[in-house]
Amino acid sequence: MTHSTRTDEDRPAKPGLRVETWMFIGLTAFFGIAAIIYAFLAPTEAVGIVALTLSAGLTLIIGSFLLFVSRRLEGIRPEDDEHAEIADGAGDMGFFSPGSYYPFFVAACVALFAVATAYLLVWLMVIAVGFLLWVVCGLVYEYHRRPAHH
Repeated sequence: MTHSTRTDEDRPAKPGLRVETWMFIGLTAFFGIAAIIYAFLAPTEAVGIVALTLSAGLTLIIGSFLLFVSRRLEGIRPEDDEHAEIADGAGDMGFFSPGSYYPFFVAACVALFAVATAYLLVWLMVIAVGFLLWVVCGLVYEYHRRPAHH
C-alpha cells in the first residue's frame, strides 16, 4: 500500500464563490423549513407563508446562479485563496472619483425624496426626482468629452 503524501498546498484550488454558494443554499433550506413550520403554526396567516416561500425561492435562484457561475471563473479571487495577502484584493474598485461632489448631491436628493415621502408632499417628491435625474446625468457624464471633430 502506498500512502499519499499530498498536502493542502499541493491540491489544486477549487474555483471561487464556493462559500457564497453554500451560504445561499443553506439559506434556502432555512427559509424552506421555516415556511413549513410557519404554515403549521399559523395556517391562516398567508402573508408570512408567502414571504418565507418567496425568500426561499430567491435564495435558491441566487445560490444556483452562483453554483453555475463559480465553474466558469478563470482565475481565483483573493477571497478564495488561503494564502492570499490583503494587498492582493486592493486596487481600483470602480467607485466614485475621490474629487467628485456628485455622490453627495445624489445622497441629498434621495434624502429629500425620503422626507417628501414621509410627509406625503407630492410636489416635493417631483422636485426631488427632477434634481435627482439632473444630478445623476451630471455624475454619469462628469468626465465625458466630446469626440474631436477634425
